[in-house]
Amino acid sequence: MKRKRIGVMLLVGIIFSVLAAMALAAQDKYTLKVPNGLSFAEFKGYEAWQLVSISQDGPLVAAILANPVMINAYLAGIPGNGKPFPDGAKMAKIHWNPKKMETFPAATVPGTQHDVDFMVKDSKRFADSGGWGYGVFDYDAASNTFAPGTLTGKPPQGNDAKCGYACHTSVKTRDYVFTEYGHR
Repeated sequence: MKRKRIGVMLLVGIIFSVLAAMALAAQDKYTLKVPNGLSFAEFKGYEAWQLVSISQDGPLVAAILANPVMINAYLAGIPGNGKPFPDGAKMAKIHWNPKKMETFPAATVPGTQHDVDFMVKDSKRFADSGGWGYGVFDYDAASNTFAPGTLTGKPPQGNDAKCGYACHTSVKTRDYVFTEYGHR
């Protein structure tokens, strides 16, 4: 009886150890940061933000989402009215590799995720990049993990909070924002 109890306790200990190791191995994406402090955690809940628009960037399809501060600014006419977005405005751009829909092959839909890009307006924190901080986090479907984008990525990305600034200077007169709010 004593041996049986020791065996059961040993088995329970092994199962607990395996489960603990699996939990530690699972990535908490909200711990990731790009240099200069822009973190994934600043965008917690982005998955439920309102859709601004969709796009196709080269071979990728994307959904551009915005937090309520950004949505309210769009509804007030920004950036078309020449005013800047307020501090606290945030956007997320989720890129996927496209695939044909299995149940309706004429339709192209998101396949595996490629990455997620973030923008946050904080004119004090990011004064040297038009008031915006940027972050690119590449997604690895095989491991279900994210990592800050790098110059070896496709497309290459600087991996600091100014990684998007160079591209966005072409829309400086629109407060560095490319995306129009899609008509509903």
